[in-house]
Order: sequence, then C-alpha cells, then structure tokens
Amino acid sequence: MKTIKSFFMLLLLVALTGGAYYYFHDTAAPELSLTPSAGAIQKNSVLQLSLSDEGSGLAAVEVKILQNGHQFVVLEKSYPLDTPSATEQLPLNNLLLEDGPLTVQISVRDRAIYHFGKGNVQESALNLTRDSRPPIISILSTAHNLNQGGAGLIAYSVSEPVTKSGIQIGDYFFPGYQQSNGNYLCLFAFPYNVDSSKVPRLIAVDQAQNQGMGGFYYHLNRRNFRSDRIGISERFLNSKMPQFQHLFPEAKTPLEIFLKVNRELRPRNRARLVDIGLNTTEQFAWSKSFLRQPNAANRAMFGDHRTYEYKGKKIDNQTHLGIDLASTARAPVPATNTGEVVFAEFMGIYGQCIIIDHGLGLQTLYAHLSRMDVQIGDLIERGQSIGTTGATGLAGGDHLHFGVIISGIPVNPVEWWDKNWVKNNITSKLELAD
Repeated sequence: MKTIKSFFMLLLLVALTGGAYYYFHDTAAPELSLTPSAGAIQKNSVLQLSLSDEGSGLAAVEVKILQNGHQFVVLEKSYPLDTPSATEQLPLNNLLLEDGPLTVQISVRDRAIYHFGKGNVQESALNLTRDSRPPIISILSTAHNLNQGGAGLIAYSVSEPVTKSGIQIGDYFFPGYQQSNGNYLCLFAFPYNVDSSKVPRLIAVDQAQNQGMGGFYYHLNRRNFRSDRIGISERFLNSKMPQFQHLFPEAKTPLEIFLKVNRELRPRNRARLVDIGLNTTEQFAWSKSFLRQPNAANRAMFGDHRTYEYKGKKIDNQTHLGIDLASTARAPVPATNTGEVVFAEFMGIYGQCIIIDHGLGLQTLYAHLSRMDVQIGDLIERGQSIGTTGATGLAGGDHLHFGVIISGIPVNPVEWWDKNWVKNNITSKLELAD
C-alpha cells in the first residue's frame, strides 16, 4: 500500500511539474517594431509593423491611430497556429488625419496559456507627426550668371528644418549648407556635359520627405570647347602603363592597359572626387583671390575634347577637366588659396595628387606631382608650397594638372583666377548669409 501511495505521489509531482512547465514556459511578450518609430510622416506614408514570438507564436494584433480625440482602427488581425513572425504594411492615405502630432497604439498577443489562457500581450504607443506640406523655398540672391562648365552661388531660406537641400541639374546634385543666421548657401556648377536646355532646380526635402521646389532666374552662357588630337606612342605606353598593370591583370598589351585606364579607371577616379567633395566645411575658408601657378604656360584647357590616336587610328575619346600648366621640371606648386588638405596620395590617372578643401564643396586639385609636402588634415595658407610638379599617373611629361571641383564635379578654373568674376558671382552674395 505504501508503494502504491508513493507511486501516485510521484505521478502527481510529475503532473504538477509538467503543468507548471507548460503554463510558465512562455511568459515573454511578443516583440514588435514600427518603421518609422518617430519623427515626421507624409500623407501617403505606409508604416511597416514587424511582429515576432518564437515561443508560442502570434495570436492577434490591433493597431489604432489616435489624433485630436479621434480614433482610427488601422489593423485588426488574427494569426493561424504556428505563426512565429509577421510583417504588416499600414497605409495611412485613406484616413482622415490632420497635419500635426498623432499616436500609433499597438497591441499584440501570443498563444501562450499564461495569464490563465489570455496569453502574453505587448503594447506600445509611438508618437509621430503628420506633415503633408512641402517646405517653402525663398530665393535671396538675384543675379545668377553661369557659364557652361562654370560655377554659381545661390542664397536662399527654407520655411522649416530640412534633411536635404540644394541644386539639382540633370543627374547632378549640389548640396546647400546652412549658415549661422539660418539661411543657406549653395555653390553649384552647370556641368560641361549637361545639355544647355536643362533647367537647374532648387529643391528642399523636409523630415517627412516632402520635396519643395523653387525656380530661380539665371542666365547661361553657352560654351564651345576645343578639340585636340593626341598621338599615343609606343614609348609612352611602355613607360607609363606598367604602373597600372596590377589593376588590369587581364590586359595583355600596354595598349589594352591604356584603354582600360582611360575607359574604366578614369570614371572611377572621378567618382571618387564626388565622395571626397562631401568632406567640406559649411563656410568658405578663404577671403583673398585665387592664385595661378606662376611662370607656367597653358598646355591644355578645361573641356578639351581629346581624340586619342595610335598608329594613325582613332582609339578613344575623353574630355580634359582641368588645366595643364608647365614651366620647369619639378617646379614648386603653391596652394591657390587657404584651406584644409582632404586628400594626399596616389590616385590613378592623377598620380600623386593633393586636394584642398576651401568650403561649401569648393576644392582644388593638384595632380601628377613628383613630391607631396603636406598630408591630410594640414591647414594650408594661400601661396604655401605643397609639393613639386611631376609626371606621375597618366602624364606624358612634367607638368601640373590643376583642377577646381565643386561637390566632386570639375569646373573651369579660369573663372576662379578672375577677381572680378569671383566678386560679382561669389563673394557679393555672402552677406546674404551673415
């Protein structure tokens, strides 16, 4: 009898242990996340709700939006057995919401028997702001005279905080930078390769991703760029292409390497200039005029359309996007103006190359150097020697390739050597941002 009683006591203990485990094995509430979880949303925004419960699985979810005493049921849904996760899209365009604050109230329940069969419940209330109105842009500057391949500066204000603003022209975007008084300055280019019929637009995007757009008065001077024929010799190929062989191991001859460099490496280097162009200060770092390499003759101009020929046959076309200046071999190279070094290393076609940032996306490039005397982070004074000319990279002889870049896009350096042009088109507008 004692043995039977002990046996039943053991069974009862096992049953109680099993029942306790079954009841308590899932006491964790489901997990939820909403995207976006804060900030501003548009009229047509779609919220994304992610749910998961790896224990007993999801049972049901309810989502409501509360605003100004009104309640809108966005989602009521039950889930089948064995649903460990779910993602729901919550469109808001059909709801009679107003611009302003609102609360997204979420309640999700799992299938656990905890809480006497009611399951575990996760509740969350997230605050968002509905904003359906695009920002208003006010143009502060008046005259915007542009040369094709050249630069311009525009001053403007925006009616609300924005995540992005600036000039869009074709596929190119030039960011604006907010100044101490809240207004914005945008230094931009009319790129050499953009059709003159394209119209620059000033855009601003707010925190809800509403985009405002503003037109502005401008005058464009169209430019015809020169054409040039360059013969590629065996001597040039044999002396210059070995430095690029490791980049194109599949190329079997120096000529094949040259074509790879011209057609593939050149675009990659120019794309890198765009990335470097984002490393800029929000104000100009200079106040004096821009210097030109002293006692140097122009060997090639900005925008030259180059036809490359090998053994009398055309093999490629490219555009020269700087000015080549030559004097004596290994001539000292002065910084054209005050700024900070943001690049100083070997870069493909440019060889040993220094880039100095002057603010608002304006940068100057010094390429093919034989020696570099500065490094990234150095603060440079106008006229300070930064290195010596050379023939590194894709250069046929000792010279300086000098470039002016705006947010990574090359522009004609000649403008920046012209004191009157700089005063009329750039510095005269700076007071609008003071």
